[in-house]
Amino acid sequence: MTFADPKNDLAFKKIFGDENHKDILISFLNATLDFKNQKAIVDVTLANPYQVPRIPELKETILDIKATNKEGENFIVEMQKKDLGDFTKRSLYYTSKAYVAQLPKGNNYTILKKVYFIGILNFNIFENENYVSRHLIINQETNTQDLDDFEFTFIELPKFNKELNELNSILDKWIYFLKNASTFTMIPKEYHTIKEFKTAFDIVTQTAWNAKELEVYEYMALKEFDEINALMTAERKGMERGLEKGMENKTLEIAKNSISKGLDNETISIITGLDEEVVQSLR
Repeated sequence: MTFADPKNDLAFKKIFGDENHKDILISFLNATLDFKNQKAIVDVTLANPYQVPRIPELKETILDIKATNKEGENFIVEMQKKDLGDFTKRSLYYTSKAYVAQLPKGNNYTILKKVYFIGILNFNIFENENYVSRHLIINQETNTQDLDDFEFTFIELPKFNKELNELNSILDKWIYFLKNASTFTMIPKEYHTIKEFKTAFDIVTQTAWNAKELEVYEYMALKEFDEINALMTAERKGMERGLEKGMENKTLEIAKNSISKGLDNETISIITGLDEEVVQSLR
């Protein structure tokens, strides 16, 4: 049995953005935000339900998961695989944009509802040791959450190192699923009794996908591979340029020291490899 990688843009959207399987998203939100009893989400409305995209329009049709509950609160769930250096600012931008979008022109600010942002990261950005961190706007003096319309939760997958037999909560099971599902050859017994996970595994079973979905999945995987290669190439070139610059500076330093010791241009040229004209200009 072959399972798709839930971190792939298309697979992530199929799992959490399907109107016919909203119970999956509800389970994930309740587990991540620790919503229980009266606070528990029982239904959501998806702002951008999953549709099979055409490849030329992929950027426009593959969106992050956005939903609202019956109280009108907003939820944004984003999967980010590569560290582009600006994710915290992006999360602030998306959250504030969703907040402002609630207010049609001329309406009262009291209609504004809370926005929850959940970022699932395939890299680390915070110093905390825990794999889940919650970020609130807190009054520094009273330690109270007086401005409570924004909340941010980040899940840093590299920090999650639990084994199957150590999964103690539904959230642990979701994180383990996101991080490892593509390596499974069968559904682990730890997931057998939970309906939402059974459905999620059915969704990522690629033998049930149509040809267009498989095509887009492979396109996204190759696109990500190319982007990673491009980043690695740029980093390598940057390091090479840095080394070259460092060697150049060292050579010039040797030449200047040699000049100060009274060596002639020809000797300095032989020692450093610099042209005699360059040595003369330094002199």
